[in-house]
Amino acid sequence: MLKKAVIPVPKDLSEAAWFLAEIGKEQRVIDKIQLDINARVEELKVKAINDAKPRQNRISQLMEGLFAYAEANRDELTENGKIKTIKAPTGVFCWRMTPPAVFLRNVKSIIANLKLLGLKQFIRIKEEIDKEAMLKEPKVARKVKGVSISQHEEFVVKPAELEIEIAAKTSKLKRKK
Repeated sequence: MLKKAVIPVPKDLSEAAWFLAEIGKEQRVIDKIQLDINARVEELKVKAINDAKPRQNRISQLMEGLFAYAEANRDELTENGKIKTIKAPTGVFCWRMTPPAVFLRNVKSIIANLKLLGLKQFIRIKEEIDKEAMLKEPKVARKVKGVSISQHEEFVVKPAELEIEIAAKTSKLKRKK
């Protein structure tokens, strides 16, 4: 059987205040560690972008040159459109059509026009469960098989000078006897 560490418990409000101060101090250290790692990650990202930029520019120039050659010689390379992929000793290049894609601007207006034109086959009706309505009528909602509504108590600590609150489910904090 695993033994839990002995956990100190404040004897009065003064000690409880000291616990809060200690929690705040530890959280500030954690926040600083996180800020430091985030700053280092950002520095590495910036360095990587800067290191890659000349190579990206070089790739763009090479692609542009290869495309110019391929376009100028397309009929010969594709045997007048019979083939699309050109094989070279170091790789391949080809022309390819992308799959069709639909782009929409002003969706509400499009839906209104589709309805007006009788093109309802282009309108999707999405069925989904209204959780907010269930929360308004939890007794009724709980009668439905598969529906449960949960709620738990949290113990929340917000040390002074910190923007964040630290919360834990009370059931996880209670000592097992």
